[in-house]
Amino acid sequence: MNKTKRRLLHIAIPTVLVAFGALGMWALTSSKPQLEKRKPTVPTPVVRVVKLKTGPQQVHILGEGTVRPLREINLMPQVGGKAVYVSPALVNGGEFTQGDILLRIDPVDYQLAVTLAKANVKDAESRVQLAEEEAAAAREEWRLLHADGSKANRKPPPLVAKEPQLAAAQAKLEAHRADLKKALLNLERTEFKAPFDGRVSQENVDIGQYVLPGQALATLYSTEAAEIILPLEDEDLFWFDVPGFTPGNSPGSPAKVLARLAGRERTWSGAVVRTEGKLDERTRMINVVVRVEKPYAKKPPLPVGLFVIVEIEGRTVPDAAVIPRSALHQGDVVWVVDNEGRLHFREVDVARVQGDEVMVQDGLEDGEMVVITSLEAVTDGMAVRTEGGKEGNRL
Repeated sequence: MNKTKRRLLHIAIPTVLVAFGALGMWALTSSKPQLEKRKPTVPTPVVRVVKLKTGPQQVHILGEGTVRPLREINLMPQVGGKAVYVSPALVNGGEFTQGDILLRIDPVDYQLAVTLAKANVKDAESRVQLAEEEAAAAREEWRLLHADGSKANRKPPPLVAKEPQLAAAQAKLEAHRADLKKALLNLERTEFKAPFDGRVSQENVDIGQYVLPGQALATLYSTEAAEIILPLEDEDLFWFDVPGFTPGNSPGSPAKVLARLAGRERTWSGAVVRTEGKLDERTRMINVVVRVEKPYAKKPPLPVGLFVIVEIEGRTVPDAAVIPRSALHQGDVVWVVDNEGRLHFREVDVARVQGDEVMVQDGLEDGEMVVITSLEAVTDGMAVRTEGGKEGNRL
């Protein structure tokens, strides 16, 4: 085979192969069935709903604070001396009742001062009596000397009647009586009596210690009542009564104090009694005071310093519904599902938002289904499938 034939063969073979390939491709393409064009189906979104239950709903305002005593004082003696008696109750955590003797200072020096003051009063009384007799004698002598004269009906001059001497004696008597009262008062002050029922939070005195007037020996607080300071927003005060602050003459709203103590959840009953003198300048909050009477009456007590949660019982909204906060969209709009499975936008009147719940006072009916699922794309009137439907909680 010469060179020309070989070159033609090399060209012919690839050409035949390409032709057969094109023929096969055409056969496959012509036998393929035509695909039908279909519009894709849009899946109906599934949403979770809550079934509404409307009716009277009471607002509860929550706050947090620390328990503090109604009254707290420092035990300071008004006289000095050696402590000869210290009550067993005068220890950290000690409990006492009103009138109990907590501390007694050595009274000997003050008893002697009382004795001396009494002697001075007796001496002054005798001097007054003597001055009165001398004045009476002087007036009688004046009367006898001038019985027949022009001065018979006139009073004798003060110096003749010894009135200055009598006044000086009486003034001296009053001064000694004042000294006696002071001595008796100082003697009484050697015993320090409890001014109220209470407990000791700090103590710094013992028998034999010399104490000075004005020296802080202990810190006492009363157990007749305890108070909790709650920082609240201004809008919260619309829902409950605060004596002297909110309109009207209603007593303070009742409150419940909640805390975990001794391994259990405990509750105490209290009431709102007042607000503090001014707003907090940093937070712009109003400090509301809740008082609990007799916090140590039951065991375990409501101790001073305990951090607690306070639930104030506020006003009642007559016809309201409570929904989860996740059901509220774009301010005051909720999504409601009708009986045909269509979602609708509904504007509502929100009374109060607290935590994860919202109280709606107008715009929703009893038994309606409210969507609590968040959707990325939503339109008014779109079809949805629902799941859930349990009744809503109460605020």
